[in-house]
Amino acid sequence: MSDAILALRAAIQARLTADPALTALIGPGRIHDAAPRAARGLYVVHGDVEARDWSTGSDRGCEQEFVLVVWAAQSASSRQALEAARLIVGALDDAELTLEGHALVNLRWLSSRLAREPRTGLGQLTIRFRAVTETP
Repeated sequence: MSDAILALRAAIQARLTADPALTALIGPGRIHDAAPRAARGLYVVHGDVEARDWSTGSDRGCEQEFVLVVWAAQSASSRQALEAARLIVGALDDAELTLEGHALVNLRWLSSRLAREPRTGLGQLTIRFRAVTETP
C-alpha cells in the first residue's frame, strides 16, 4: 500500500505545483513533505495518511484518507489560507490524475478545518480527502 500512497502523493504534488493560481498565491516551491523550519508566509504540507485495503475479487485496491495542511506563518493571514484551500480543493476534488503504477478511481474532498496551532499560534487549515486507487 505504500506504493499507492507514494504514487498518489507524487500526482498531487505535480498537480498543485502546476496550478498557476495556487503558485501565484503561495509562491513557487511552497508545497512540502514536511514543514520547513522558520518558514514565512503560506505553505502547504502533506500530512497524515490512513490507507486501507480496497481490493475486490479481481483487482487490488487501496482506499486512502489523507490531509494537506495549509500553514499561515508570520505575515500570512487566515483569509489567505482559506483562499489557498479553495484553490487546492478546486484542483483536486474529482480530479483525473495519472499515477505511476496505479489507476485513480476517485478523489474527493471530505472536509476542511481552520484552527490555530496551540504552541505557536500559527494558523493552519487542514483539508481532508479520500481517494481510491487500483493496480491496473
